[in-house]
Order: sequence, then C-alpha cells, then structure tokens
Amino acid sequence: MKRELGIARCGLACCLCSENVKCKGCGEDGFIELDWCQDAGWCENRKCCISKELQGCWACSDSSCRKGLFAEKIKPLAFTEYVRRYGIEALLDRLEINENAGIVYHREGIIGDYDDFDNVEDLIKFIQTGKRD
Repeated sequence: MKRELGIARCGLACCLCSENVKCKGCGEDGFIELDWCQDAGWCENRKCCISKELQGCWACSDSSCRKGLFAEKIKPLAFTEYVRRYGIEALLDRLEINENAGIVYHREGIIGDYDDFDNVEDLIKFIQTGKRD
C-alpha cells in the first residue's frame, strides 16, 4: 500500500492502484494539471470536484450524483460514501487492514476483490469486515 497516494477525488483507492507506476494520486495534494495521468483529461468526477473546489466527491452535497464513474461502478460510489460517513483516514485504515488480510484491490487488470458487488451497502460492509456474506 502506498498510503501517501491516498484516495482519488472519485473515491477510488490510488493508494492500492497498480495500474500506473508514475501515478502520484489525483486528489490528496490538489493536482490540477496531471501530465503523467492518462485519465486526467476525461475524468468527469475529477473535473467536477475541481470546478466546485472540493477535495473529492465525498465533500459534495449531492450524494445522489451518478456522474462519470458513478454511472456504472459500485466501487467508487461505495468508497466515496465510506469517506462521507467515516472519513478518509478510516477508509485508508480499513483498506490497509484488508490488504494485510489478503484482500486484493487489482487482481486481474483493474478488477479485484472490491468489484463483485451489486450495491453500495454490501461493499461498505465488506470494507468494514473484510468478509462477504
């Protein structure tokens, strides 16, 4: 875990991502220009947060938003809701505990143990317990 990379503006775990070794995280230090990030130009969640001057989607008052990654993906939505409820440090702590227990963020490409969920509450429970029902 690279805890210093934190949580992306959309809620995804930069700290556990293995996709871009040059990545420095997109939200923790307020990067506006990310020339090393291939996704920076199209990321709707990132652009929205910057336009609203928010650290991340969890700080937005519209918890029903389904822009960008939230339109199809449960993981960023659940991670964002987790931060909204418990804070970034609590999510980072749980992700670290889960990683040490063998839970994998990216198992095949960008798909891992946090991806096979149909609703936000089930994934939040998995983050908290490290166990599937």
